[in-house]
Amino acid sequence: PFSPPRLQLARTPDDSKRLNDVAGPVIVIAGSGMATGGRILHHLERRLPDPSTIVLFVGYQAAGTLGRLLRDGARAVRIFGQEVPVKATVLSTDALSAHADRDEILRWLRGFRTPPAMTYTVHGEPEGARALAETITRTLGWRARPAQSGERVEL
Repeated sequence: PFSPPRLQLARTPDDSKRLNDVAGPVIVIAGSGMATGGRILHHLERRLPDPSTIVLFVGYQAAGTLGRLLRDGARAVRIFGQEVPVKATVLSTDALSAHADRDEILRWLRGFRTPPAMTYTVHGEPEGARALAETITRTLGWRARPAQSGERVEL
């Protein structure tokens, strides 16, 4: 298991909030998400104004989320109703994503013995879902389109 000698787990919300009282460098590893709620908001509120802070997003950040605003270079954000200046360096990487990319999805689809009557793309930004559906149609000759929000499909 992942257990470096100086690792301290913040098992409760209070343990997590106490990290904000630590002077000097800390590494906070937060659960996957888009910084829209949970304990990470306390850490961001405390650390974003500090120019020595580095925030590294390793997952997808959807449009309209705090994570996306930060990733896109916002100079200030609202957290808990307060404007928080962003002096931290914000970085992102897709290298650790658990989601398949276009080529991996196509490789998986090619393994089907019989093409489905319709292939629905349901993940990512609308433009990306549309582009993937077009690629599936062009590459595999299958009917494909993005699913609509709230759409129900009988399988």
